[in-house]
Amino acid sequence: MADKAEQDRKKSKKAKRGHADVDISKTVKTVAGKQAKRANDDASARILPPDAVGSYDDGTPFDQVNYLEAKLILKPDFFTSGRSFRAFGQMVRETARLTGVGFIPDARTELPPESREIVFGDTHDFRLYKNAFILRRRIRYVEGFPAGDPEIVLKFRHPDIEAATRLDVRPKIAGKFDIKFKVEALPLKDRSGGVRLLYSHNCQFGLSQTDEGDQTSMATIGRVFPALAALKAADDEHISIVNNGIVEEVLLPLGKLDFGKGVVAKCDVSLWRTRGEHKPLVGEFAFQVKFAKSDDISSATRKLAADFYITLQQDLAGMLALGVTKTGMVYRLNGNPPAAHE
Repeated sequence: MADKAEQDRKKSKKAKRGHADVDISKTVKTVAGKQAKRANDDASARILPPDAVGSYDDGTPFDQVNYLEAKLILKPDFFTSGRSFRAFGQMVRETARLTGVGFIPDARTELPPESREIVFGDTHDFRLYKNAFILRRRIRYVEGFPAGDPEIVLKFRHPDIEAATRLDVRPKIAGKFDIKFKVEALPLKDRSGGVRLLYSHNCQFGLSQTDEGDQTSMATIGRVFPALAALKAADDEHISIVNNGIVEEVLLPLGKLDFGKGVVAKCDVSLWRTRGEHKPLVGEFAFQVKFAKSDDISSATRKLAADFYITLQQDLAGMLALGVTKTGMVYRLNGNPPAAHE
């Protein structure tokens, strides 16, 4: 009895000091769960901005963010075949199942991956990129041959939504063009499990929609894209392919993520590598939602999308390439990458 009384006394003192026996593994899991929940709640609250109010110089109302594109930049080592792309798709599908997100397979997943050629144009000192602009040409290939109209894209990509909104990216061309204003979600630069946002104000059109002559001349580019006119240093200045890097993009559509309430996002996985050497640069998983107004997506749907995105980061933590973008990888091909707003 004395021994038992002594044991009870020690237990009582231990509890008062706050050293009662604890299951450490459960505590760690609880803390991790709370941190993930805070990250998810924060992401779902920030991920779609309210509609902007104001207009451009000609009185046209500001463009509104109408796309959410969430990206995971991936180490390229895993992607060595079409089979590896499909295996990655199964990982995405499993995370979707565990987080309560619907998944609608794409029949094209069983076909060979699609192929596109991408080049970036800039001045010798990367003046466009240093000022948050990205000028890109993309050509789709079908069965090994270029198909369709080459696509020209000008992006102003910046972490400040006001700066991205106020920048008028409309071109002065006779033909048709599209404006796409996206909020791009990326992981934090130094760790998985969070979200940082970039705002990408884009203009795109087919090359046939403009009849300008020397398309590498900064004078021509300034006429086509008035937003770039102030960056011209001399009348005879030209742009060239960034780091002589011709990128081959290999892309496989995976399917659609169903977040409920009519919000469905197409998703795909891709690999960027240099054409010729086939040097792998970077992989990417992305899903994209289009909407008319940010209010069209309910808070519950935003939270589910954030839950899926954060959880997928955690599930793929060893595959993530943090702190980079696909474009940034091309700009650093020869080392010494320029300062960027990404």
